Amino acid sequence: MQKNATKKIAVEPANARQVDLMQAVREGGGEPVPVADASALIWGDENLSELTSLLHDGLEWVQLPWAGIEPFIEVLDHKRQWTCGKGVYARPVAEHVLALMLAGLHHLHAYAQERSWAKPAGQNLYGKRVLILGGGGITEELLPMLATMGCESVVLRRSSKPLNGVRCVQPSALHEELAEADIVVLALALTESTRGMIGEQELALMKPDAWLINVARGAHIDTDALVQALQQGNIGGAALDVTDPEPLPDNHPLWTCDNCLITPHVGNTPEVGIRLLSDHVRENTRRYLAGEPLLAPVDVDAGY
Repeated sequence: MQKNATKKIAVEPANARQVDLMQAVREGGGEPVPVADASALIWGDENLSELTSLLHDGLEWVQLPWAGIEPFIEVLDHKRQWTCGKGVYARPVAEHVLALMLAGLHHLHAYAQERSWAKPAGQNLYGKRVLILGGGGITEELLPMLATMGCESVVLRRSSKPLNGVRCVQPSALHEELAEADIVVLALALTESTRGMIGEQELALMKPDAWLINVARGAHIDTDALVQALQQGNIGGAALDVTDPEPLPDNHPLWTCDNCLITPHVGNTPEVGIRLLSDHVRENTRRYLAGEPLLAPVDVDAGY
């Protein structure tokens, strides 16, 4: 990378996050400049066309705002280093996973809709077998939470090396593990190999009282197959912070499924997210100016 004297950082676009991210750059030792004069760009939006219009040959580093980089796939290149928000939002999303698990298992989603005293229903999380798809930051934060609940966790990821002492299996073991799980959590990147990975066949393998939790991307699940499984009672239920399509239309059949709990992609809220992203940008600014390796590098070829 360039010498420190020529390292200049721009923060775009002009939106509600810009002031906070500019302050993070200053606290990291930089001073925001116009993008035409910059060697690095902190990008705080999903607007691909505007980002594309600002890229120039002098930019050697671009920081993207989210952990999931699907909106930016077509602009990624090997000309510069790209970093993202991997791990930045892991803790609040892991908390949301735990909340969804407890709400689903304890029947809270249904009780919240009652207008009279209802019959007892629900089951404990304690001691359940949890299959987590993905071995990133969310999973690393979630595993200790589940351990305190006495859960037996299994992580499905590309590496079979244990994660924080927890057994890991490779994707080829998905069907075998689905049949044994009480709860299945999706917390992985969306790629062509993971798109639609939970479909009719996979749902049929799950236990009739198992719950499916998705805090990753809606496109990991075949929505039509999920609706059918929920309506027929083939699984215990689903708790979704992400959907396909998203936002979920008002008349979509998922809204009518009594065994489906839907939250509007709020595992990480804007109020929490900007603070966490600012911390990340501050540290990456410091590292960039010091010539140190940056946090959360994007694997351009892998797409995450």
